Amino acid sequence: MICRRTVVATVLAAAFGTPIAAHADGSQDIAQLREELRQVKQDYETRIRALEKRIEAVAAPQPTGGGGESAVPLSANRQDDTWMPDADSAGYVSAPSAPSAPAVSVAASAPAVSGSASTASAFNPAVSVILGGTFANLSRDPDKYRIQGFVPGGEEVGPGKRSFNLGESELMLSASIDPTFSGQLTASLASDNSVSVEEAFMQTHGLEDGVNLKAGRFLSSVGYLNNIHSHAWDFVDAPLVYQAFFGGQYSQDGVQARWLAPADRFVELGAEAGNGGSFPGNGRNKNGVNSVAVFGHVGDDIGEGGSWRAGLSYLRTSASGRAYDDTDSTGADVVNAFSGHSSIWIADAVYKWSPGGNATRTNLKLQAEYFRRRENGTLTYDTTGQSLGTLSGAYTSAQSGWYAQGVYQFMPRWRVGMRYDKLYGGTTDIGLVDSGTLSASDFSSLTSYNPSKTTLMLDFSPSEFSRIRLQIARDKSSPDEADRQIYLQYIMSLGAHGAHSF
Repeated sequence: MICRRTVVATVLAAAFGTPIAAHADGSQDIAQLREELRQVKQDYETRIRALEKRIEAVAAPQPTGGGGESAVPLSANRQDDTWMPDADSAGYVSAPSAPSAPAVSVAASAPAVSGSASTASAFNPAVSVILGGTFANLSRDPDKYRIQGFVPGGEEVGPGKRSFNLGESELMLSASIDPTFSGQLTASLASDNSVSVEEAFMQTHGLEDGVNLKAGRFLSSVGYLNNIHSHAWDFVDAPLVYQAFFGGQYSQDGVQARWLAPADRFVELGAEAGNGGSFPGNGRNKNGVNSVAVFGHVGDDIGEGGSWRAGLSYLRTSASGRAYDDTDSTGADVVNAFSGHSSIWIADAVYKWSPGGNATRTNLKLQAEYFRRRENGTLTYDTTGQSLGTLSGAYTSAQSGWYAQGVYQFMPRWRVGMRYDKLYGGTTDIGLVDSGTLSASDFSSLTSYNPSKTTLMLDFSPSEFSRIRLQIARDKSSPDEADRQIYLQYIMSLGAHGAHSF
């Protein structure tokens, strides 16, 4: 690196040599000369810091204007989790990329230049919108849908409504805040005209030793699929294991820390602490940390066309009076509730094969995850006292599930995929039943069963910004007759979107 003193001396000699002599000959005030020299030095130091920040920003992973997930070396460490229908899925890159969120700017540290367009727009948010909708044909009444043997997780569980549905649309704002921080807000607009905050967080960039922080509301990084927005999934709906154990997806209101190892192979470790308000937890009105999660991921390339990633995650959270609807032995509707601890282990693995890179005509993605959950606590029967009166007893369960899927792009713009889901009701001990106070039929939704589901899909991506999908499934989530499901889905991307993570 060029010595700063040498640069300063050169700049001063070139810029002030003759004028200084003239001023000296003219007996100018020494104090004024010293002030001018101080200002030059300050300006020089400021510009040096700005250039250093700019180098750090370019070196750090930043959102790109287009494309998507691809089988590229994991050492690139692309962590942005926004999406547009990706270039390698479409099989080509022809449409111009939408403008991306601005990279970490030096405007905060560099002197502003009057009339500079880049300075004026450096921190303007990148705005994006996802439009989605479905047409659903379901052989069974979706209002009676249940995953037998598992405590219901919320309204996100199930196949959705019949006929035409607007689906979930998303509005996303993201921008750099300063050279250290950036922020993102994702608002979800549901078909019932309700608006909710899906994510709202700030995160750091380029901290020392590969550590970065995130704080606010965000999709947890446990597992693989969880922190990917639903419009970026390869199928219309979430796997059964996500519906049964997370109620769809698990989000945190809290903080997250990630560490990326300085190695050729991708190695990442992370931890999260939150308020535990999402299923399988619930709002507890309790001080301190109510949920914790830890995760680790490792990955590498296989030859020139393949990449893989594997991970292990652990989540522990608690619930107090986590209510759910059930039907007792008399056929009466009751509201039961669980209070206690929930612990979940997740193992995930992903392999991507894309010979020739993003512009290849064919590519393949294989993906699988295994969940195991254990719950310990108290199960309260009939919390409203409308049937036999409120009763409580011990409750424990050990349940598991997995899914495996493959998606193959067999020609430009066209993909076909298959997914198989399996859940195991495992061992469930209900104290009120073991003691003879109540019968197992008083907890009809918890009767042991091993649900399964088989799904096929075909999608077409006219460009990086649009996708149309046909999906059929045979859902055996309950002992009743299988639900035969047919979906036609569209996903449209407007505005600026970054590349999706591996």
